[in-house]
Amino acid sequence: MTGGTGVLGSEMASALVRTGANVAILARNPAGAGSLKEKLDKGPGAATLVQADIFSKESLLGAAREIHARFGPVCGLINAAGGNDPGATTGPDKPFFDLPEEALRQVVDLNLLGTVLPCQVFGRLMADQGEGVIINIASMAGHRPLTRTVAYSAAKAAVGNFTQWLAVHMAQEYSPRIRVNAIAPGFFHTRQNHFLLYDGKTGDLTPRGRAILDHTPMRRFGNPDDLLGALLWLLSPGAEFVTGAVIAVDGGFSAFSGV
Repeated sequence: MTGGTGVLGSEMASALVRTGANVAILARNPAGAGSLKEKLDKGPGAATLVQADIFSKESLLGAAREIHARFGPVCGLINAAGGNDPGATTGPDKPFFDLPEEALRQVVDLNLLGTVLPCQVFGRLMADQGEGVIINIASMAGHRPLTRTVAYSAAKAAVGNFTQWLAVHMAQEYSPRIRVNAIAPGFFHTRQNHFLLYDGKTGDLTPRGRAILDHTPMRRFGNPDDLLGALLWLLSPGAEFVTGAVIAVDGGFSAFSGV
């Protein structure tokens, strides 16, 4: 799993360990994720933190060898690494035309390249063994581009498209027992988007935060554990005829026209 030290990723990893799965979390700095260990030490499955840089295939290959030595064949990959950068977000004093290239590239690379490269490395292992499950984390921002988050919306749209492409490629070229799907969360409150949803001085919802809830029929932001049902289903034999799907977990946001 990539992104397993984040808010949503750590909740997924913990849930998998509780079901008895063995989970390897790829982290650039495993020593800095010590607080996650308590969350993962609740078996019956086992968890380990493996040093890896998701932007380096060589690093990912080394991690794959370490994971195989510890747990054996890899049967699933969850690409949960992602996020936005305020520097790549427009605002009253930050027009689109002036957004720095470095910030735009960082967001696109993190969300798109950070999904593609792990799929290359761990997808090859699944191709060799003829089975496996890949789950990418897309976003409602990729389904309906959001104002202000230009790079994040574009990158997440690409993740959804890549998920569908890879699902077809793996089933046709290697094995129909390799499934590739994505989960598209709606609006979840995390560290990355707090500044967009809540006023830093008053703690009240920002106009953007209020607009989101007005367009979410369930009238709340998502909680990390709201993703677990879709995650466990897509990994299970119950979804063995599901591939190329992008599953919305969004409180009805994508279904609501605003009227």
